[in-house]
Amino acid sequence: MNIRLNGEPTEVAEGCTLADLVAAQGLVGKRIAIERNGEIVPRSLHAQCLCIANDNIEIVHAIGGG
Repeated sequence: MNIRLNGEPTEVAEGCTLADLVAAQGLVGKRIAIERNGEIVPRSLHAQCLCIANDNIEIVHAIGGG
């Protein structure tokens, strides 16, 4: 199934969750935010939020600095 991840066409397996995407990107345990089709998805819902064909998903990294 095709989605758009951070602006790039990406193919993912049927039944892929946002948590699966985070793991596939090597971002487990990192400070991130996920936006799905223009709406922020709370971290507590990542494991149950299924990707749907043509979803537009943005994963944003929190970067500290001063």
